[in-house]
Amino acid sequence: MKHLFVAAVQLVAALLSVQVAAQNLPAVEITVLAGLSTRDAYRNVELPFWSKTIPANSDGRVMVEVKGFDERGLKGPDVLRLMKQGVVEFGAVPLSYFVDDLPTTEGIDIAGLVPDAKTARAMANAFLPTLGKVYGANFQVRLLGISPYGPQLLFCNARVSGLADLKGLKIRTVTRTQGELIEALGAQSVSVPFGDVPAAFGKKKLDCAISGAMAAYKAKWYEATTHLMVLPLGWNQEIHAVGQKAWSQIDPEVQDFLVTNIDQLIDSLWSYATAQSQLAIDCNTGAKACTLPVKGKMVLVRPTQTDLATLRQLASQKVLPKWAARCSAQCIADFNQTVGKIAGVTARKK
Repeated sequence: MKHLFVAAVQLVAALLSVQVAAQNLPAVEITVLAGLSTRDAYRNVELPFWSKTIPANSDGRVMVEVKGFDERGLKGPDVLRLMKQGVVEFGAVPLSYFVDDLPTTEGIDIAGLVPDAKTARAMANAFLPTLGKVYGANFQVRLLGISPYGPQLLFCNARVSGLADLKGLKIRTVTRTQGELIEALGAQSVSVPFGDVPAAFGKKKLDCAISGAMAAYKAKWYEATTHLMVLPLGWNQEIHAVGQKAWSQIDPEVQDFLVTNIDQLIDSLWSYATAQSQLAIDCNTGAKACTLPVKGKMVLVRPTQTDLATLRQLASQKVLPKWAARCSAQCIADFNQTVGKIAGVTARKK
């Protein structure tokens, strides 16, 4: 009982100290352009975090105006441009928008090199300082974290039981490294807008398509496809950032408060992405664990150890060298010291 009493006193003291600290924060109002407003992650994680959690945790001292960037009529690249100009303070935007101009960006998500969420998170954390330097120099922003849309999986309207069955098929890819990986497998990489995928399946223009499981479920891909291979071919990550000029004008105590809380937001987004992906896999395949109203009847295909070994080999020997050819010497060195160490690979220019 004595130990319980001491623990209770310590907990109350900690809560009181947090409350006092929050009450002592300077009052500030910030604006945030968060991720796409149509995504569940925005509605269920980002929006309540900015509109409710931050004001509550700061005892009303930090108030936030938050919208999804699309609600402002903007496209992803616009967010960083406006942050660079000082028009927008905080923002979140998918990294995929910038891979053509900033090839360093691809290093965080080389297709086939990131087998699971734990590894993806470790790589994101390790590569954050490198991306921070690149995006800081190009857009004058400070990166605060990286979160995923979720594992990008393979939906096929063809009988597939493993990677060998993909040879010769037409496959919709999203990123350049995905396309290079698919080509290395002997398949044909095809570019098709997300909304056009079901029709492309119907017209036999596609055999398979890569997408996040929940996005595909909501678009009813389970009506156009028959097999779901749960082999992550990417993670479609986004950065959370603040303009350097705006950040420099925020009181240091508020900066510390925001960094601590945004770390919790990033944790929540990783957990949410993992849970949503599993729920969507269950619902696309009609598993009992599905809690959504509609269940698909797709065949669940799990990769074999041979598949995983083949994927890693192609990613490291075929895809990685092509990315290295697009990147600078400094980019490669940074990759090898961070992501490369975690993945157990070394990038080199040929």
